[in-house]
This record gives sequence, C-alpha cells and structure tokens, in this order.
Amino acid sequence: TNMNKLEKLYESIRTLEELSIPLNPETLKAVDELEEKIIKDEILPTLSEQVTPLLKPIQRDLVLVLEYHPGEEISVALSRKVKVAEMLGAKTMSVDVTSSADDWNPIIRSPKTGLCVFLKDGTFIQERKACDTFVKAIQAAGIAKVKALNIVVCKVPLISDKLDDNYKKSQHAIGGGLYICAHASNAQKKSILEKISKLLGLDWKVEVVD
Repeated sequence: TNMNKLEKLYESIRTLEELSIPLNPETLKAVDELEEKIIKDEILPTLSEQVTPLLKPIQRDLVLVLEYHPGEEISVALSRKVKVAEMLGAKTMSVDVTSSADDWNPIIRSPKTGLCVFLKDGTFIQERKACDTFVKAIQAAGIAKVKALNIVVCKVPLISDKLDDNYKKSQHAIGGGLYICAHASNAQKKSILEKISKLLGLDWKVEVVD
C-alpha cells in the first residue's frame, strides 16, 4: 500500500541520517510526491466529507489552515484572506465534493523550518533562512578547508568557482569568485554540516528547528 511505501521511505531517510550520509534528492522527491498523493487521495476525501456539513452555517468566505507537526496536537488557523496567493507557503489541494455547499478546499501547509548550528565555544549560528545559516556556517568553518573536502551536492561541488546552469539559483556568491551550492533540503544541509564538523573536528551540533 501507499502507507507501507511511505514508511519504507521514512526508514531509508532515518538510516541515511544516522550514518551522516547526504540524502538522495530523488528519495526526498519520492517522499514528497507520495505524501501528497496520500493526502489528496486518502485523507482529504474523508476530511472533506466530515467538515463540509459542519461549515454550512458559515455564510462568509474563509480559509482554514490545518497545521500538523508529528507528535503534537493538530492546530487550525482561520483567515479571511481567500486568495491562496496571499498565504505564503500555502499549497492548495482541492477535492471534489458532492454537496450543495461551496467546494471545500483545504490548504495543507508544511511547517517552515530552519537550521541552528551550535559551535564548540558556546555560540551559535542561526539566520532567518536555513540557506543563509548553511552558508554562514561553512564560511565559519573556513572556505579553503571545506573546499578541500571535495563535498558534492546534487552532482555539483559544494564550493565551486563557477555557476552551474541547473543549480545557479541555489549557488550563493561568497566572494573571491567562489559559490556555495545550497540546493538541498534542510535535512540534507544538516547532514552536510555534520559531515564538515566531523571531518574538520569542529564538534558542532546541528539542529533543524521550527
């Protein structure tokens, strides 16, 4: 079943993270696609069937945002902004509902996460965006030292002296004609920083944070 496939993919990710092996982008893409398929094909129809009758007394437009964090209670936020474009980070999944009520279009929003790198001296690096934290941490480790490790991200050198046509939007200029490739999920960024810490003896603690 799709649920069994998803659990096997989760297990693969956990194993790779425990071994500090960078995650394969294809694996993460497969997880995203399977999660969305399960949500759309199995969860939303049931949710729509149960919720639509409850919303019939409501006479004005609204958007309900269902927020889910594994291991925590589900929270629901209400917004009077009815254009999805006004809700940053939202992705609409519509379900056909046989009902006299207006179509019920739940918005499933993945929680935004970032990175925090705790350094050996007790300080930490945490920027507003995970990619900025990633770049700043690499700079703190020493560009020359990290470049010498020859780490590759999506077939592109982590630190390169040229832009790649496929990933140039994810390559961050750091001066000296060099670029850091941040084309990776936060989990991958965490694994890469942990690998750098281990190889260079930095004794960092890297966490994915909300």
